[in-house]
Amino acid sequence: MKKIATNFASLKDIEEKQSFLDKIPLSAINGGLADEYYQTLIDFDFIYLKIQYPRFGVEALIRDYALIYDPEIFDNLEQDEKLDSEQIKILKLIQDALRLSAHVLNQDQTQLVGQLWGRLQSFPQPEIQQILADAVENKSEIPRFRPITASLTTPGGNLLRTLTGHNSGVNAVAIAPDGKTAVSGSGDKTLKQWDLQTGKEISTLTGHNDWVYAVAIAPDGKTAVSGSGDKTLKQWDLQTGKEISTLTGHNSSVLAVAIAPDGKTAVSASDDNTLKQWDLQTGKEISTLTGHNSRVLAVAIAPDGKTAVSASNDKTLKQWDLQTAKEIEEIKKNLFKYAIYIFKQRFNLLKIKEISTLTGHNSSVLAVVIAPDGKTAVSASYDNTLKQWDLETGKEISTLTGHNSYVSAVAIAPDGKTAVSGSDDNTLKRWDLQTGKEISTFIGDSPIICCAVSLDGLTIIAGESSGRVHFLRLEGG
Repeated sequence: MKKIATNFASLKDIEEKQSFLDKIPLSAINGGLADEYYQTLIDFDFIYLKIQYPRFGVEALIRDYALIYDPEIFDNLEQDEKLDSEQIKILKLIQDALRLSAHVLNQDQTQLVGQLWGRLQSFPQPEIQQILADAVENKSEIPRFRPITASLTTPGGNLLRTLTGHNSGVNAVAIAPDGKTAVSGSGDKTLKQWDLQTGKEISTLTGHNDWVYAVAIAPDGKTAVSGSGDKTLKQWDLQTGKEISTLTGHNSSVLAVAIAPDGKTAVSASDDNTLKQWDLQTGKEISTLTGHNSRVLAVAIAPDGKTAVSASNDKTLKQWDLQTAKEIEEIKKNLFKYAIYIFKQRFNLLKIKEISTLTGHNSSVLAVVIAPDGKTAVSASYDNTLKQWDLETGKEISTLTGHNSYVSAVAIAPDGKTAVSGSDDNTLKRWDLQTGKEISTFIGDSPIICCAVSLDGLTIIAGESSGRVHFLRLEGG
């Protein structure tokens, strides 16, 4: 029995055991004993005990590994007390492996050995191999399954953690302006609010009687609006998880919603062929925008809040004056437009008048996103491809190939240089828009049907038809 396990076993009082597991990493690092801190966190017995102990669990353990990144702690260490780059790398690999496994370990702590073996066995570092060897010798989880290959997502890649909780496909996701939380909408009729730093569910928003198809978070991050197959929109207080109001008026499913920059109004798009503008302070309908001949699948509000653009199954996009509720411009297409997004920076909505008919896809277009400078766009299609377009000339710039099934979602990074796409082939791909080449691929467990990029451009959220929500690191390949 090793030192940590021996010391823990010698403690008889529950409070003493809790204090031991709670304080040993912090006490070591605060005392300038960086090596003791390091040895503690590469000890399987400590990992096992902290996860198994009811008061702590995997999230508390993940925070122990984060201590070394705290500048107040790290800067106070003498140079000869600091960990070297290889030691920090090893701690980061273990922390990332635990973070990737958190959604499993939160439900069943006995999966620890299998999770570590499935994620870490391809790393040759002696410290990691010793953890795996000690894990096998641990007798507390027998019988058990142990992967013979690194069959799970390994640390060091794009995926940070997986958020589980929905019982049906995730149809919509939005990231709060501060990047710390997200809200997802699902076919299980609920919305869930997530803490992106811990992966924990903050709250479940219940009230809809049918699938939730759309969600938008207000600019202040305090409220959200959802659209559902029950023909209603609901406004939510994200701090309490309570419903604020129900907006009624549509005669069919609400498929999309956008909140104005001032947070006071919203526009919804519906299967009843109309859009409606709402006063979020009173919950009253301001106006109904009519003109589409088929269901309206997407809507975006311009940065000035005065105009909006809608996309419909009738093969057109329409530009609307939200102050007069009149149609400004109809942009006819020979393609279906299932989604549209307008960036905040430097986008001139009147440029839409210059767009010509964009032809090239061999099947329906399921999503489209406009670059931050308003000069290019990327479309995603049922023909398994994405296409990049020059909006000033109407010409195709490049075709992005690599998906093996239809592409249902696309988002462009705030710098306009890369894009991310989600597909029915279970993958999310990142693209270099300057070369048209694929940068990297993340493989999920089921079709990726929605994605969103954080405002800082560093992370993305992807929703699966399985009900899982993935929190991924955008940078790093």
